[in-house]
Amino acid sequence: MKSRYDFVYLFDVKDGNPNGDPDAGNLPRVDAETGQGLVTDVCLKRKIRNFVGLVKQEQPPYEIYVKEKAILNNQHDRAYKALEIDPKKRTARGKEKAEEDRNLTAWMCQNFFDIRSFGAVMTTEVNCGQVRGPVQFAMGRSVEPVVAMEHAVTRCAVTTEREAEKQDGGNRTMGRKFTIPYGLYRVHGFINPHLAIQTGFNQNGEDLDLFWTALLQMFETDRSASRGEMSPQGLIVFEHESPLGNSPANKLFERVRVSRKPTADGDAVPARSFADYVVSVDESSLPEGITVHRKL
Repeated sequence: MKSRYDFVYLFDVKDGNPNGDPDAGNLPRVDAETGQGLVTDVCLKRKIRNFVGLVKQEQPPYEIYVKEKAILNNQHDRAYKALEIDPKKRTARGKEKAEEDRNLTAWMCQNFFDIRSFGAVMTTEVNCGQVRGPVQFAMGRSVEPVVAMEHAVTRCAVTTEREAEKQDGGNRTMGRKFTIPYGLYRVHGFINPHLAIQTGFNQNGEDLDLFWTALLQMFETDRSASRGEMSPQGLIVFEHESPLGNSPANKLFERVRVSRKPTADGDAVPARSFADYVVSVDESSLPEGITVHRKL
């Protein structure tokens, strides 16, 4: 992989909670000063992991390292067994130990898509080292402020007999769910070819295409009532001819503008669909060595 990539990813949500905050009763994450909605990089990486694991059926070299109910030390043990190294009786020292460490880390990168993409800290009791991933996201942020709506919901069942007795057989349980009516989110991402060489990302020529596909399709396999309708709405990729880059990423991101469409009567009506926005990309006078790809 010889090119650096910087990209702008747009997705929206209708009547859902794209990324609840467990420290705030699962309310949608919001910038307290601006009111803009937030989605963490961890949330997006989780969806990519789930998509790749589903599409590739968790088979090497597309296994997923960080997944539900995973025991990470057990994954590390597999690397030791494959390389015939006993983690409790390591006698290698100096250069020999360093070579073993490199081989263990390389084995993990070769087998797990998310390690060679996003990196991992594997310095646990069964140590497999750590790697920096070439693919990284900034925090997702909504284009405009969002409003969190609270909804009372009822379940026609209770958990225990004691609850049923208190209700004289009514068996109702009240709860709360939170949604935002609509939000268009913008995320900036980066792919570093130097780190890709270290982890083996795209060495087989498939990882990068699979990553773009995940961004375009991952919401289709992640539906839930709580998340509402989430959809990809734009993926603008800036490809650099040079591995070091031909332009600062922030200058390229400034070329992607998202603005509201003017309404017929001029009133500021809250946005309720992607059709309420206009996305433009300034491709005039691009820095030499930069190519723009509109993947959506």
